[in-house]
Amino acid sequence: MRVTNNMLSSQLLLNLNRNAQQMNNTQIQLATGRKINKPSDDPVGITYSLRYRAELSSNEQYQKNVDSAVSWLDFNETVLTQSGDVLQRVRELVVQASTGTNPQSALDSINEEMKQLKEQMIDIANSKFNGKYIFNGETYDTMPYDFPKNIDGSIDTTNAGDVVTDPGKINFIVGESVQLPINITGNEVFGSATEDDNVFVMFNTIIESLTEGKQKELSDQLDVIDSRVSKILANRAEIGAKTNRVDLMMNRLDDLGINLTDLQSKVEDADFAELAMQSKIQENIYNASLSTGAKIISPTLVDFLR
Repeated sequence: MRVTNNMLSSQLLLNLNRNAQQMNNTQIQLATGRKINKPSDDPVGITYSLRYRAELSSNEQYQKNVDSAVSWLDFNETVLTQSGDVLQRVRELVVQASTGTNPQSALDSINEEMKQLKEQMIDIANSKFNGKYIFNGETYDTMPYDFPKNIDGSIDTTNAGDVVTDPGKINFIVGESVQLPINITGNEVFGSATEDDNVFVMFNTIIESLTEGKQKELSDQLDVIDSRVSKILANRAEIGAKTNRVDLMMNRLDDLGINLTDLQSKVEDADFAELAMQSKIQENIYNASLSTGAKIISPTLVDFLR
């Protein structure tokens, strides 16, 4: 086959374009810091890259859920602590009032504070976090202890023992197929209609006993108070156990995020040292191609007619 000048020129241009393309690809990787800039760069690698990205996105959402769960649990812990403090003050007042040496005027003064403590406990029972009532299960948009008011403006808790809070559990997804219930219902904390130590029934009994000066009934309420305090402490222990588990889950998600990021980096990120060396080599090759090409295509028929 006879090699013509046209063939030489075409082959030269083809080689120059190929070298320029390789140099351009290396420059793009250096500029972006990524060795996969389009699917055709690494068809197999792009599938791993997309998988790692999806897993990282899910992991980030799990971490947000864990942060929300921690906030909810911390708020529950605070509210339960406040409930325990109120009951502790109630016990102190009941002990003071049940000595039998107090005149009715003193019992009336204690009774006034007891009424304020009852309203404080109702406020605690209707606590909200991020606009949600924490003690009403899945119906968190409804106030669990919505008592009517008397003519004098005081809260009528006559039927407090009949209040039934929603038993539903609020589950936070904190991992792949891992759901953690993070709420406690009002009946679990303050007592249900079937329990003798219902907080609000206890308040009604104490207030009535203080009003009528019934020492025996006041003394009997000490065991009721202790029983409810023990149950609140048990709820706090449960909250603490869940908080510890969420902390462990948070650490696990952090480690998983680091591992996924490292795997993604190995698939996507460019090696700058290697690319810099390749870029220089390709630049030299391209310049050599231009220099050689100039020598190949510069002679013409005119050059041989001199």
